[in-house]
Amino acid sequence: MKNWERYITDYKNYLKIEKGLSKNTIENYVFDVQRLCRFLDSNSIDVSPVKISEEQIHHFIYEVSKEVNPRSQSRIISGLKSFFNYLTFEDYRKTNPLELIETPKTGRKLPDVLSVKDIDNLIDAIQFDDESEENRILAHRNKAILETLYSCGLRVSELLTLKISDLFFDEGFIKITGKGNKQRFVPIGKGTQKYIELYRNECRTKLVIQKGFEDTLFLNRRGRQLTRAMIFTIIKKLAAQIELKKIISPHTFRHSFATHLLENGADLRSIQLMLGHESITTTEVYVHLDRKHLSEIMHKFHPRKKTV
Repeated sequence: MKNWERYITDYKNYLKIEKGLSKNTIENYVFDVQRLCRFLDSNSIDVSPVKISEEQIHHFIYEVSKEVNPRSQSRIISGLKSFFNYLTFEDYRKTNPLELIETPKTGRKLPDVLSVKDIDNLIDAIQFDDESEENRILAHRNKAILETLYSCGLRVSELLTLKISDLFFDEGFIKITGKGNKQRFVPIGKGTQKYIELYRNECRTKLVIQKGFEDTLFLNRRGRQLTRAMIFTIIKKLAAQIELKKIISPHTFRHSFATHLLENGADLRSIQLMLGHESITTTEVYVHLDRKHLSEIMHKFHPRKKTV
């Protein structure tokens, strides 16, 4: 709808420039607003975002609730609240029409986690075909990618944008640019350094690197930055290869990283810093993952464990 386009464009610029959000995050925010636009259009409701009423928003959310689960419904409401908060902030509107609309209770979804053995099996499944140099390059790259995802707990977007100039191996750290362009230093082990160096020095140098990607660490076979879809494909193929009966994604390695650190005694604050979580509340989800393990810790270390 034409009377929404200008406001959406301004909102996107606001999210990019003032909030510093990534392109992918901005698209997710805007998708919810566009869904509302499509609903209005299909119902021949000609109203601007400045004039839309609380009742019209309620009607939209009621119809959406028939199609999506409570978690998706909650995300849509949150996305629309953000858009109308922006319009209110910029004095386009006096009030937010979603101010009194509550999000449905969804419960806390616990992330999927792989065992250390699962991760070892996935990485070991990467095959090196000595007869094909291209396959060998991709195998070394894929091994370095999985090692980095797991050993550093990166988001897939952080992995894709990792630069050679971000590697500080002498100090034992890599510099990560996370959400909102916030930077943090994450420790990296010697083993993972070895896999990265092997790929970088013996395999990456054989690619024809395209202009603008000279400093990008992980490249596709055409010498350009990898996409999120390519990382998903690599992982799904390996999972099928070892007949892993779990639905996994690049984020599964990040969840596993945090869970395994917690199980081995790391404190939440340290995990929060390594993951780049703005709030420790986000990190606390891992406390709920393995109650059996935490129970064992309590019985082992509590000072009154022998009290009858």
